[in-house]
Amino acid sequence: MHLTLAAAETLVLDALKRNGVEEGNALSVSRALVAAEAAGQSGHGLRRAVAYALQAKSGKVDGVAKPILYQPYPSVIQIDACHGYAYPALDLAVPALTEMARSQGIAMAAIRRSHHAGVLALTVERFAEAGLVAIMVANATAAMAAWGGRKPLFGTNPIAFAAPVTGQDPVVIDLALSRVARGKIMAARQKGVPIPADWAFDRDGQPTTDAVAALDGTMVPSGEAKGAALAMMVEILAAPLTGANFSYESTSLFDDKGAAPGLGQMIIVINPEAGGGAFAAARLTELANEISSDPGVRLPGRRGLTARRAAIENGIDVEDDVVDAILAV
Repeated sequence: MHLTLAAAETLVLDALKRNGVEEGNALSVSRALVAAEAAGQSGHGLRRAVAYALQAKSGKVDGVAKPILYQPYPSVIQIDACHGYAYPALDLAVPALTEMARSQGIAMAAIRRSHHAGVLALTVERFAEAGLVAIMVANATAAMAAWGGRKPLFGTNPIAFAAPVTGQDPVVIDLALSRVARGKIMAARQKGVPIPADWAFDRDGQPTTDAVAALDGTMVPSGEAKGAALAMMVEILAAPLTGANFSYESTSLFDDKGAAPGLGQMIIVINPEAGGGAFAAARLTELANEISSDPGVRLPGRRGLTARRAAIENGIDVEDDVVDAILAV
């Protein structure tokens, strides 16, 4: 089905509201899911809407919760998402961190009792558009073992980074620390198609092409031992340093069973002038221009931005089964 972005947002918004999600929260979530879909990240897009709605209906997510912001230090905010969706908490964090980083040079948000943070690039990009540098980490339900192990301990635990480029689109980097994002395996399961053998292990630690077995097993870390070590780093930043659950304590983001996931996110925002002085922005642009001057090189983040701009103008194509499931939930 071909949809405008506005129609896609209304589709998700209505499904969430039908299942007890307060309108402001539903609007925040629907915008985030549609933006992910428009950026080509369908694993974090409309395919998540049904699970989101059912989790609100069952009480696994509090659809009427409003995030609460605390400021224990001048450059630090803590946000309690109150077991609601992550996106309202992120929408609360962005303007507060932007103002703090501009005035103080650096600012940090620690978000706890949160949910699926989606495409982190879409959050850090907002800071780069305001002339700031941002890095964000998030944990997720355990899906990856420590290197050499079989027990799921870490989530796919993404890292995202964005920096402004004067007169151009920002540089945006968004990396899941598994070889691929878990959402891609979820999408393969929903479509009933196999996955490449180097994406995941089954419960016995053997490579698998079966998406169902992959979701019951563990993800292959990107860069093997290095990726597993980075996943541990993200786990430390996103869980104990925010007051959130560890990945292995969190419940599934894909169903409506069990307690709230209680995940965490950390965002650090830097005013480039704080460390690099008045010429920092120009130097960032100089580096970006030098990189892109090499034939065949494209700066990270440009593909997603291009896709979203095309979607704003032309709309998006969504599989009929996805639309039907959202209408039915």
